[in-house]
Amino acid sequence: MRRHALALALSAMLLAAAGSATAKDTGLIFVSSEKDNAVTVLDGKTYEVVATIGTAARPRHLQFSPDRSLIYVACGDGNAIDVIDVVTLALVDRMAGIDDPELFDLSGDGKTMYISLEDDAKLGILDLARHREEREETPSLDVAAPSQDDDDEEDDDKEAGDGDEEKVAGMTVIEVGEEPEGILAHPDGNVVYVTSEVANMVHVVDVAGSEIVHNVVVGNRPRRMALTADRKQLWVSNELSGSVTVLDTDGYGKVAEIDFLPRGMRREDVTPVGITMTADGRTAVVALGRANHVAFVDIASREIEAYVLVGKRAWNATLSRDNTRLYVANGLSDDITVIDMAKRKAITSIRVGRVPHTVLIDD
Repeated sequence: MRRHALALALSAMLLAAAGSATAKDTGLIFVSSEKDNAVTVLDGKTYEVVATIGTAARPRHLQFSPDRSLIYVACGDGNAIDVIDVVTLALVDRMAGIDDPELFDLSGDGKTMYISLEDDAKLGILDLARHREEREETPSLDVAAPSQDDDDEEDDDKEAGDGDEEKVAGMTVIEVGEEPEGILAHPDGNVVYVTSEVANMVHVVDVAGSEIVHNVVVGNRPRRMALTADRKQLWVSNELSGSVTVLDTDGYGKVAEIDFLPRGMRREDVTPVGITMTADGRTAVVALGRANHVAFVDIASREIEAYVLVGKRAWNATLSRDNTRLYVANGLSDDITVIDMAKRKAITSIRVGRVPHTVLIDD
C-alpha cells in the first residue's frame, strides 16, 4: 500500500510538472507497439532508440496534447488512455475503465476527448478536467508485459463490452453504428465525425446537441478520415473497397471515389487505412495496408500521382511538421519507413517494436 501511495504521489508530481514544462523541437520520434505494450522513442537524427516507455496492454493511437507537453495513448486491451510526459519520457497518468479504446481525437482547446468504443458501438465524450476531479483515485500505473503471442497478424476479434464506459468519471456516450473506429473532431468544434466499419457509414455528430445529425454511406469498412485544408471536403478510407470516398462537408454528398491499385498488386490486397494531408493543401497520402505502398494523390484533381513501396501492411502515415519527411508504420514488418516528400522516395527503414501502429514526431 505504501509503495502504491508513493507511486500515485510521484505520478501527480510529474503530471503537474508536465503542465509547465514543454519539450520544444526535440526531434524525438514516438512509435506505439501493439505487441510490446510500449512506446518506442527514437532519436530523430540517428534513429537510435533512446527510451522504451511501458504502457497498458495494446497501445495503438497516439496524439499530442495541444501544447505538445503530453502524449495520449489509446491502450485497447488495457481499457485505458495512458498519458506520457514528453519532457521526462515517463508514464504519468492513466484514464482507466474505458472499454477497448482504439482511436480518439481532441477538441481544439484540448479539454474534451472523443473516443471510439468499438465493443459497445458508442462514441465516448470525455471531459478531461472533470474526469481528473471526479475519479475516486488516481489509477495504478502498472504496465503490461510484452505479449508472448508471436502471430503478427492483426487481431480484429471483437468481444462484447462490459458496459462500464458510462461509469467512467466525466464521460458521456452516444450510440453509433457497429465497430466505430475513425474519429475526427472538426476544428470549428461543432461536429465530430465517426466511422462505422460494419454500417459502412460516417456519422456526423452535433457536439452541442450530443446527437447524430447525418448518417453518410461510404465504401466497405471505412477506417480513417481527413479534412482538406479548406475544410470543404472529408476524405474517408474504405479498407475493403480499396478506395477513398470524398464527401462535400456542406451537405455530405459524394464528390468522388478514388480507387487504388499499385503495379503488381492484387486488388484484394489494397486495404487503405491511414490518410494524411500536406499543410499546403495540395497532396493527400494514403497508406494502402497489405498492398505495402503509400499513394500520393493530388487533392484538386484527385489523380494518383505516385505509389511508393514501403514495408508490410502500411497502416498509418505521419508527416513531419515541415512536411519534408513522411513516416509510415508497417505493422507486419515491425518497422517504419521514412520517405523524402520532395523526391517521393523511401530513404530508410527503421526497426521498431512489434506491430507498430502510430508515429508521432516532436518537431
